[in-house]
Amino acid sequence: MIRDSLRLRLLAAAAVAILAALALAGAGMGWFFERHIEQREVDALIRDGKLIASDLRVDPAGAPVADARPGDDRYGEAGSGLYWQLTSSKGSAHSDSLWDQSLPLPRGADRADWRARHAPGPFGKSLLIVERPIVPEHAAEPVLVQVATDDAPFHAARREFNREAALSLGLLWLFLLIAAYVQVTLGLRPLAAVRRQIGALRGNPAARLPDGHPREIAPLAEAINALADAREADLGRARKRAGDLAHSLKTPLAALAAQSRRAREQGADEAADGLDQALAAMRATLETELARTRAAAAREAGRSNAADIETRIESIVAVIERTEAGERLIFDVQVPENLHVPVAGDDLTELLGALIENAARHARHRVRVSGGVDQARCRLCVEDDGPGLGRESSEAVLARGSRLDEAGPGHGLGLAIVSDLMQATGGEIALGRSALGGLAASLTWTVTQQDALPRKGRLLRWLTRR
Repeated sequence: MIRDSLRLRLLAAAAVAILAALALAGAGMGWFFERHIEQREVDALIRDGKLIASDLRVDPAGAPVADARPGDDRYGEAGSGLYWQLTSSKGSAHSDSLWDQSLPLPRGADRADWRARHAPGPFGKSLLIVERPIVPEHAAEPVLVQVATDDAPFHAARREFNREAALSLGLLWLFLLIAAYVQVTLGLRPLAAVRRQIGALRGNPAARLPDGHPREIAPLAEAINALADAREADLGRARKRAGDLAHSLKTPLAALAAQSRRAREQGADEAADGLDQALAAMRATLETELARTRAAAAREAGRSNAADIETRIESIVAVIERTEAGERLIFDVQVPENLHVPVAGDDLTELLGALIENAARHARHRVRVSGGVDQARCRLCVEDDGPGLGRESSEAVLARGSRLDEAGPGHGLGLAIVSDLMQATGGEIALGRSALGGLAASLTWTVTQQDALPRKGRLLRWLTRR
């Protein structure tokens, strides 16, 4: 799960790094705290030691004697944890708190200044000892002055400090983790914007990622725009090749059709029939492949708005009304303002052209083209008042999944191309009975509410021609 999410990776790394840093900081603070309180205690013991050393002397036998003693009552209480001791080769003296015990003597050479060390002491306690050799006046040898205290309170204070520090650092870790989450979220926000822009780019081959991205993302945006440029160029070349292929094959097919007619005129009906069948298969294959090429290009289509839809319908109607079938018909166009369909303009012309042409071929008096949005689905519908298809025929065509040119006369390869383009653009085509009495061919696409809902304004535009 973490491996699949950049956000979780960053947060996990931040959590571990912050935790490690706070753990090291806590250990360091504990060490500094113990060192601080130990140094304070050492300073206090040295003051007591200096007080003892200030009036240090030796008796006639050479044994050390302390005339000045610290005023802390614990020096007079047995096992109190605070002790002093004077030691020489001639004898020793110590505080009443030592009772019948003695402080451990140092090993090695004596030092000329005060030093502190930890050592096991009397009454089974560990001690912090400060010591220094002092040479009293009129003495022949130095006297070791030692002042000691139990070090258990230091360790207890450190443990208490560590507990409180751990709680504080734990809360700090949570706050820093929240701050890291905010930082990661803000840092990844430009990527979310790029994702939305790529969605628009996917729906429109002419769209490009805008400028103004952060410096770290700018190379990615430039690479995506370069890829989009190459894709658009490839689509243009593919369309051009499809058109060139269609034009290049028209002449050979026309020549073969002429040969078929000559053969039929000369009485070779069987040969002419075989040639006509081969020509029909070649034309169907050519149109199918061209439809697939257009469908592949339509997968990268942009949205067409209502103004484009109306303009293209007018252009289609203007051509069809000049035909023998169209000059006697009334064309009604009802398209909501600012309707969007996820189909490129050229492919939309081919879709509507095939449907309107079929409708005009079978209509008696009227052809209606309508559109709208219903529950986040945009719709275009072409209807006529002709004989239409029976319910069983429509269901059979759609249930078989076969090509729509098998649906009967007048609804041939053009509808197969419509079906291919609708599948390529993620739409659906449905054939049914029109309210006008004939066939209704309905095209629907699922779109987002923001893209599909029409703005307030003119809803209907009637294009009436006779």
